[in-house]
Amino acid sequence: MRQNSAKARLKAGEPAIGTWLGVPSAVSARSMAQLGFDYLCVDMEHQPIDLETAAAMFATIAQSGCVALARVPWNTPENIKRVLDCGAHGIVVPMVNTRAEAEAAVAAAKYPPAGIRSVGGMIHALNFDTDPATYYAKANDEGLVVLQAESTEAVANADGIMSVPGIDAVFIGPNDMLSMMHMKPQMESDAPQFVEALAHIVATANKYGVAPGIHTASHEACQRRIDQGFRFMAIASDARFMVAGAQAELSQFGSRPVREVLRY
Repeated sequence: MRQNSAKARLKAGEPAIGTWLGVPSAVSARSMAQLGFDYLCVDMEHQPIDLETAAAMFATIAQSGCVALARVPWNTPENIKRVLDCGAHGIVVPMVNTRAEAEAAVAAAKYPPAGIRSVGGMIHALNFDTDPATYYAKANDEGLVVLQAESTEAVANADGIMSVPGIDAVFIGPNDMLSMMHMKPQMESDAPQFVEALAHIVATANKYGVAPGIHTASHEACQRRIDQGFRFMAIASDARFMVAGAQAELSQFGSRPVREVLRY
């Protein structure tokens, strides 16, 4: 059975660097998967990506040797089970605010006795280059479970959340975190409450052997966060890379105004 290389990097104390996919296209995902990212996360929370399209994206990512993750729309067993059964190598679960919610996410991602995930399907095994029986025996160890800390409640409950067995990484969404703090959503902020929240998440994650992670807008920001102790890293998104490239070219025509449409 194929090893989950992104999970292996995190377990070894190394950073795993990926990006978010919001373009609902297996063709686009295939191109992104050739570039050398440790993982690609199909964003089914905020983007118009249905399950059939996501399954095709997982397959083409896996065939390229990259790790395919899915950010599920919400923390429910059916959302988690379906993306894993359709070939995702792991999950990113948004808005996990309590220990009970963390336990529910882990349980939905694990087969018994560690969880409640039901047995069925075959696409999951294909994306791990194995047969269903081997997949069922090893999926609990190879599947990557990432929970998002995006609120002041999550920060306050960090100990309870990250002490739950089976969590591989905690991922901070800066926009939502700042929004929940009643501040402008953005990728960076020097606001003391935000800076202290990030430091608390990193310290608590390290305490329980969980990889701390965060979304960044550029390679410079990503490296700075790695230097601060973050390891599960995301840089921008496929749409942002596409738009930034087009903006850079259009900006060379001095008289033509270039609109700003995406920040990350």
